[in-house]
Amino acid sequence: MSFLWPAALWLYLLVPCFVGAYVWMLRRPARERVVYSSLDLVARAAAAGGRWRRHVPAALYLATLCAAIFTVARPMTPVPVPDNRTVVMMSIDVSRSMMATDVNPTRLDAAKAAAVEFVRALPQGTRVGVVSFSSYATLVTPPTADHDRVIQAINNLDLEFATAIGDGLLEAVYALPGRERPAGAPNNPGFYSPYESVPAPNLTPEQLDRLPPATVVLMSDGQSNRGVPPEQAAIVAKQLKVKVYTIGLGAPEGTFLELGGHSIFVRLDEETLKAIAQMTGGTYQRVTTAMDLRRVYTHLGRIIGWERRPIEVSGIAAVGVAGLFVSTFAVSLLWMHRLG
Repeated sequence: MSFLWPAALWLYLLVPCFVGAYVWMLRRPARERVVYSSLDLVARAAAAGGRWRRHVPAALYLATLCAAIFTVARPMTPVPVPDNRTVVMMSIDVSRSMMATDVNPTRLDAAKAAAVEFVRALPQGTRVGVVSFSSYATLVTPPTADHDRVIQAINNLDLEFATAIGDGLLEAVYALPGRERPAGAPNNPGFYSPYESVPAPNLTPEQLDRLPPATVVLMSDGQSNRGVPPEQAAIVAKQLKVKVYTIGLGAPEGTFLELGGHSIFVRLDEETLKAIAQMTGGTYQRVTTAMDLRRVYTHLGRIIGWERRPIEVSGIAAVGVAGLFVSTFAVSLLWMHRLG
């Protein structure tokens, strides 16, 4: 927390002075003596007032003074506000292993539902797009502020074959503003062979510095067996200042899934997804249930597309001071009435 007028905090030096004056007044001998006709009246008065209750009004007035000084200093605190500069691309694995029913109802259906929750959690105005990948990557929806269009595109995703994680990442990166595909590169990364180097971005350092914030959220349930090596795609993402958050669905030790009457072995390549996230400054999360998947996507939707900016909260503090003053005044009247 910071303050626009920090010099006002020096007024807190008055607090010890007020406390000292209050203690001095309590210890000062009374100028007039009151004669009680009965000691029973004295006992009942002392019981009604209590040893500490008579100090409550003074403590409340002191708290009101401290709150007022705090408000005068004009406090500022960081709060999350929408950052409409941010562009997000979702890259979703649609390989046939996503047909598995170990996640209810299927992995693909659970991924769709979670992705929709992610889009709905993004602030209004944030541009978001979708890439699907299997044997190759497909740009389903370019970045757009029309979230309903993106949700419809997610719900229309269908299964394909194989898993090309690197292609899915590259296609998402190249769809982001300012990250054009290098000259001479194929229109679809799927045309690269696994042994072919990906062309480096043809941007100058000045152009790289002016790139707007961009993020890719990549979800996969297997290991890459087609196209560009994921590590090379991650290098390109890092060069183009794209932060990649990765989500792994399934078990890293592998499992046999029954698909169309056939048993196939599926293993989550957790190390590759971790490396992509670490290289680009993102995070990696592994999930095994539909609930966990939705939780992770929703969490990402609440941190991506937002930034923390210092906002003055003196208005809120002033309302609190007013409420505290009214409460203090009411308590003081109550105490005086009871003592009377």
